[in-house]
Amino acid sequence: MARVYNFSAGPSMLPEDVLKRAAAEMTEYGSAGMSVMEMSHRSPAFEEIIQGAEATLRELMHIPDNYKVLFLQGGASSQFAMVPLNLMKGSKKADFVITGQWAKKAASEAEKFGTVNRVASSADKTFSYIPKLDPATFDKEADFFHITLNNTIYGTRYTTLPDTGNVPLVADISSIVLSEPIDVSKFGLLYAGAQKNMGPAGVTVVIIREDLITGAIEGTPTMFDYKIHADNGSMYNTPPTYAIYICKLVFEWLKNLGGVEAMYEINKKKAAILYDFLDQSKLFTGTVVPEDRSLMNVPFVCPTEELNAQFIKEAKAAGFVNLKGHRTVGGMRASIYNAMPVEGVEKLVAFMRDFEAKNS
Repeated sequence: MARVYNFSAGPSMLPEDVLKRAAAEMTEYGSAGMSVMEMSHRSPAFEEIIQGAEATLRELMHIPDNYKVLFLQGGASSQFAMVPLNLMKGSKKADFVITGQWAKKAASEAEKFGTVNRVASSADKTFSYIPKLDPATFDKEADFFHITLNNTIYGTRYTTLPDTGNVPLVADISSIVLSEPIDVSKFGLLYAGAQKNMGPAGVTVVIIREDLITGAIEGTPTMFDYKIHADNGSMYNTPPTYAIYICKLVFEWLKNLGGVEAMYEINKKKAAILYDFLDQSKLFTGTVVPEDRSLMNVPFVCPTEELNAQFIKEAKAAGFVNLKGHRTVGGMRASIYNAMPVEGVEKLVAFMRDFEAKNS
């Protein structure tokens, strides 16, 4: 069977060049005589891998020298607890903007450790927009201000960052990382699960400003203390070695492509192809206000549930898989992360156009 076009929200498709290189190195990495899966994380070979991964990521994202890069485990969801455990130490208060399920979960987790101020929410319209923020509602004493930069489920994306003054801005960038330039210096902390744009599930990347690494609150489990991981170069325990290796290959693939800036231009082109079709379609409708549309996750619907189900079934048979939308939105969602080629989006739109002609 030929490879399909995988529009999954995560774990998502990986660049084919990366998969082929990993396959070629599966039984023997370099001169190590073994697979990366088998080697000690303390070995010179793996130290070269993890150091190379960090160096290339720093180059791609232009990460300033006063930020640490950590390769952790537990997914982005573990950061919902880890962020407050490490940062909620002053006023024990934090601001959150609620733009979807993950922001809701992050805020609920933080409430276990302090007071959460929900600055704004777009729940009133099924998270189909990014709420306009009023700085007067921000807590100047907050220990941090949390946003979800791109909302995987609902297909929205921040185009303007809130001005939080001296309060560190924290962002979940799981579904937007490496897809467009991010000014790291505007944030105190960024975190991302790798399984959308960076690599396979199993590794979580945290980028944190050094002055925020002061140790976690009393009673925090050792594994949830950023300082422990920073002091040990992400090697306090055995890291997810193979996932980090694949991330390194993805970073190198992206660098060879021209970096994040070049990828951003490609991503804008892919999104435009799909959104332009949705805007003129008589059968398919996008669910997000145009000014807040994500370049990575594109939800859309047909007029009836029956047509939605028919489209998903026929699309799968045609080689377009994982298009079913999240249950809270319904319909369809095409996740067009970095590894999705322009050709994949063009072929999807051609299929949608044909489906519309047959069912209008």
